[in-house]
Amino acid sequence: MSVGIESIGIKLPSYVIEAKKIAKLRGMPEEKATIGLGCHMVGLCLDQETVVDLAVNAAKRAIARWKGNINEIGMIVVGTESSLDEARPLSAWVAERLQLSGHIRSYEVKHACYAGTLALRQAVEWKKATNSPKSALVIAVDVCLYAPGHAAEVTQGAGAVAMIVGKDSICSVDLQTYPYSEPCFDFWRPTGDTFPTVDSQKSLTAYLKATENCFKALFADQTNLSFESFRSICFHIPFPKMVLKAFRHLSLSFNLSEFEQHKLLRDKVLPFITWNKEVGNSYSASLWISVAQALETAKNGEKIACFSYGSGFGSELFVLERNHNSGDWAEDIKTDLSKRKEISIEEYDKWRKKEVFKLEKQTIPTDLTEVA
Repeated sequence: MSVGIESIGIKLPSYVIEAKKIAKLRGMPEEKATIGLGCHMVGLCLDQETVVDLAVNAAKRAIARWKGNINEIGMIVVGTESSLDEARPLSAWVAERLQLSGHIRSYEVKHACYAGTLALRQAVEWKKATNSPKSALVIAVDVCLYAPGHAAEVTQGAGAVAMIVGKDSICSVDLQTYPYSEPCFDFWRPTGDTFPTVDSQKSLTAYLKATENCFKALFADQTNLSFESFRSICFHIPFPKMVLKAFRHLSLSFNLSEFEQHKLLRDKVLPFITWNKEVGNSYSASLWISVAQALETAKNGEKIACFSYGSGFGSELFVLERNHNSGDWAEDIKTDLSKRKEISIEEYDKWRKKEVFKLEKQTIPTDLTEVA
């Protein structure tokens, strides 16, 4: 039985601001955000949406265009680093809103931006191992926010991609994968901390190392494949310039000429980061927004290389193969981009200051009666 993706749904946040406006607010040269990092727009939830809202709405869209029945879902798994609770999984909130209960495996996966990929891989392996007639609902979702004034503030974003995993109606998912990991403190957020801590140089080095090792493992194992074998080469996108850096590093590792590098970037990489540039870094959903864009334009039989990275660090490379040249999940992007509201610098600044004020006012209860 070939296992794959049956349906896709996407949800972007309802508010947005230009990255260069955040740069201006923080006294950063606009070119640092737009040229140096390649950022364009920053998707925001403000106080109007939550990570659950994004996940549920993406799931509803995937289910609405799915040919199956909601009662045929046997697994709900959410990949995220935007947890609401240290014990209760985000999948429980999703299941509650979708009114899903019964003989369903429901849980949450965490590994920074790698979580969405792990969720998908586990669903594929569950389906293959059990040969269950039911399908899995997989959601990659996150809200990415950095402390006000942090250098990465211009890279922020949010988004959700929901996938029904079962039949290979849209694409098959190759069971063979090429992971690489090392223990590393390049990006982390201890319990109780609202915003992450980032060692940017260490994160850059880890990302490049992961990319090189994963692709070398793929091409060593499948000697019939090359970069030219793929319709698209999709990456996790913390910021668009990171993808260019990674592909430049790969090109040097594989001794590609400048001409080959330019052609591959033009044809197989850059066309599939434009949706991401409209929303910013959505952590675990980032790769999957790019993959959804690649699948939308791919033709029957074309392959897509998917490179996933999560700080800590863990990474994995695998291949999808498009089965049918059809699918309307691009409508989700068009709808959300047309309806979202662009906020001003003043509105953004006021919101961030309110966030900080709330944090400063937070206290840890010393008496159990305060919790009750």
